[in-house]
Amino acid sequence: MTKNVAIVGAGFSGAVIAHQLAKAGYQVEVFESRSHIAGNCHSERDAETNVLVHVYGPHIFHTDNERVWKFVNEFSQFMPYVNRVKAITNNRVFTLPINLLTINQFFDKTFRPAEAQEFLASLGDKTIENPVTFEDQALRFVGRELYEAFFKTYTVKQWGLQPTELPASILKRLPVRFNYDDNYFSHKYQGMPKDGYTAIVEKILDVPGITMHLNTAFNPDQKGDYDHVFYSGPIDAWFGHREGRLPYRTLDFEVHRDKGDYQGNAVINYCDNAQRYTRITEHKHFSPWEQHEGTVCYFEYSRQCEEKDTPYYPIRLARDKVQLEKYVRLANEEPNVTFIGRLGTYRYLDMDVTIDEALKTADKFLECASDKAQMPAFVINPLG
Repeated sequence: MTKNVAIVGAGFSGAVIAHQLAKAGYQVEVFESRSHIAGNCHSERDAETNVLVHVYGPHIFHTDNERVWKFVNEFSQFMPYVNRVKAITNNRVFTLPINLLTINQFFDKTFRPAEAQEFLASLGDKTIENPVTFEDQALRFVGRELYEAFFKTYTVKQWGLQPTELPASILKRLPVRFNYDDNYFSHKYQGMPKDGYTAIVEKILDVPGITMHLNTAFNPDQKGDYDHVFYSGPIDAWFGHREGRLPYRTLDFEVHRDKGDYQGNAVINYCDNAQRYTRITEHKHFSPWEQHEGTVCYFEYSRQCEEKDTPYYPIRLARDKVQLEKYVRLANEEPNVTFIGRLGTYRYLDMDVTIDEALKTADKFLECASDKAQMPAFVINPLG
C-alpha cells in the first residue's frame, strides 16, 4: 500500500486531501511556499482594529452540497450570513443581483413581478438567438441600458477584456430576480465561519500523520521521494512554463482604516469608470456578530497577473484552450502526480466545489490504492 504522499499547497484542496488520507493511515507531507496555511482563503485579525480580515479578498461560504456542508461544520461553527451586494453606477446606488427593486429604481417604475418580467423581456435583443459572448448574453436577457450600467464597464475593469471577448457562461452565474430578494446567492446553506477560514484549515490539518512545511516550495524534481504527489499550484509552473504562461488575473488591495462604519455594507461594486477600483469591501460586516470601533476596507483593483504576482482567476478564453490542452497532455503523461484545485486544473472554482472535488479526489486515490490501479492526473477533466 502506498504510504508516503506529498501535497503541494495548504489551501482547501490540499488540506482536505491531506486530512482524508492521513485518517486512512497515510503519512502526508504538506508543502506551502507561503508563511501561512489556507491559501487565498487565509484570514487573520487586523493588528490595529482586531477586525477579522479576509487577507486575499472576501470569501463567503454558500453551497447546496450536503456532504461539503457537513464536512466544514465539523471544524467550525458557521454563523448566519447573507451577502447583500450594492452597486454604484452613474452616481446612484442599486442592489445586486438585479431584482425587482433594481428594475423599479433604475427605470423609475413601480412594476409588480409579472410586469417587470414582461418589461425586461421587451428590452432584450431577440435577434440574438444563441448568445456566444458575455455581451450577447447580457443584451439578450436584460437589454442595453442595464447591461451598460451594471456589466459592461465593470467587466472591462475586472477582466481587462471587452465583453465581446468573454464567453456567455460568465454572465450565466448572475441571476435576475423578479421579487425583492437581495440575497446575492440562492444556495440552501450560507454562512461565515465564526473564527475565520484559517482556523478551519488548522483543524483540518490537525491529524496524526500530517507534517506541515511552511515557507517551503516544492520542486517537481522531489516527486521521486514520494509514492504520490498532489499538486495545487499553477499547472504551467509544474512544467516550467514550457508551453508558455497561462493567463490569470490578479488583485491588488489598497487598505483603508477608519473609525465607525465606512460604507454601511460589506460589498459595494463600482460599475462605471468614475473609480478605477472594482469594489470596496468592508471586512467588519463579514462578521456582524462582532463589535469593533475601528474598521478596515479593501479597495480592490484587478489586473493581468505577472510573473511574481499571486494568480487569482484563470481567464480561460477560447484562444487559451490549445495551450491548456498541451499542459493537460503533459500532465496525463506525468506518473504519480495528480493536479488539483483552481490553479492545478486551471478552472474557476468556488470554495464548496473545491472541497467537494478534494473529497472526491481522496476517495478516488483510496479506491485506486485498494484496486492497485493507477491514480489519474485529473479526477475532474480540466477540458470538460
